Amino acid sequence: MKTLQMQSCVHENGTVECALVEIDVAEPADNEVLVQIEAAPINPSDLGLMFGAADLSSARAIERDGQPALLLDVPPAAMRAMGPRVGHWMPVGNEGSGRVVAAGGHPDAQALIGRRVGMFGGEMYAGYRCVPIDQCMPFSDAISAEQAASCFVNPMTALGFMETRDMEGQKAIVHTAAASNLGQMLNRLCQADDVPLVNIVRSEEQVALLKSQGAEWVLNSSDEDFMSQLIEALVATGATLAFDAIGGGKGVNRILTAMELAAAKTGPWSRYGSEEPKQAYIYGQLDLGPTQLTRGYGWVWSVSGWLLTPFMKRAGTERVAKMRERVMAEIDTTFASHYSSKSALRDAMTVEAVAQYGARKTGQKTLLTMDDLSA
Repeated sequence: MKTLQMQSCVHENGTVECALVEIDVAEPADNEVLVQIEAAPINPSDLGLMFGAADLSSARAIERDGQPALLLDVPPAAMRAMGPRVGHWMPVGNEGSGRVVAAGGHPDAQALIGRRVGMFGGEMYAGYRCVPIDQCMPFSDAISAEQAASCFVNPMTALGFMETRDMEGQKAIVHTAAASNLGQMLNRLCQADDVPLVNIVRSEEQVALLKSQGAEWVLNSSDEDFMSQLIEALVATGATLAFDAIGGGKGVNRILTAMELAAAKTGPWSRYGSEEPKQAYIYGQLDLGPTQLTRGYGWVWSVSGWLLTPFMKRAGTERVAKMRERVMAEIDTTFASHYSSKSALRDAMTVEAVAQYGARKTGQKTLLTMDDLSA
C-alpha cells in the first residue's frame, strides 16, 4: 500500500521545497501499530521543519510528480545555518491522531486495533503512519480526532515546565506569549496545582482572555508601566524561573532585569547583585532575530534553551509516564486545544494557506485533516 506524505527539502540553489511525496506504507512489527491518520496540528516546530528560515512572502506553488508542492527562497545568511539539510527530504508532522487499522503480534499492539490513538514521533502529515505502541496514547470514542491530535507537543511541554519547576526547586513561573494554546494549558495546570504564574501577553484582548480563565497575574508587555507591573508580580510570587516563546529581542532581558530588581527588594544584595538564581529558558522563536542581553542583573543568572525531548530524557521514564497518564485523563479539559482554522492537507499546499498558518501569531493554530491521501 502507498500513501502521500508531506516532506521538506533544502536545495543547493538557496530554496526550500515542501511537497506531497508518495511513499510505501510499512507493515507493523511485533510491537507496532498501523494508524490511518485523521488529523494533525501545525505547531511552530512543524513550521520550522517545513520552511526553516525561508522568506514566506517568496512562496510559490509548483508541482512534484503531479502532486502539489511549494517552493520558497532562503536568505543567504540563513542558508548557512540550514546547510546540513541540503539534499535531505525530511517528513513533517510531530503529532497526530487516527484509528489503528493493523497491528503486530504483541498483545498490547493487538489490543489497540480499532482504537483512536494520539501519536507522536514525527512523519504525521500523511495518510498512514506505522508507530511503536509506546508512542501512542489510546483514547475512548468520546474523544474526537480533533481533541486527540494535539496530545503531545503542547500538553507535555506545559507539564514539562511544571516538572522543571519542581526538579529545580523553584516557587513560581513566568511565561511569555501566554495566551497561546500552550499558555492556556499552563494557566489551568498552575491553578489546579496551586503554582503562582505570571502571564505575559501582547494585547488587551489576550489579557481579558486569560483573566476570564481565572489567571491572577496577566501583564501586557505593550503597557507603558509594564516593567513596574512585572516587578510587582515577581515580588508577590517569588518567580525566578521563566519560559520564553519569543526568542528574539529584549523580552528575556526585561524579565531577568525585573527579577533582579524584585530580588533587591526582598533579599540580600551586594555589588555583585542579588544571590537569587534567575533562570530563563527559551523554548520558541516567534521572533527569529537575535536574543539581546544587557547583563544588568548581577552574576547569578542563566539563559538556555528548553526542548521537550531532551527534557524527557533528563526527567526519566517514571516521571514522563505520570505526565502521559495525566494528559490522557485530562485531554478534553486541562489539555483541550482550540484551533483558529482547519484545512485538508492538500489545501494547505497553497500560497494563500501558507500566509495564514505561517504567520506565527499567538493564539493561531491550524488543524490539518488527512482527507483522501491515496497515492
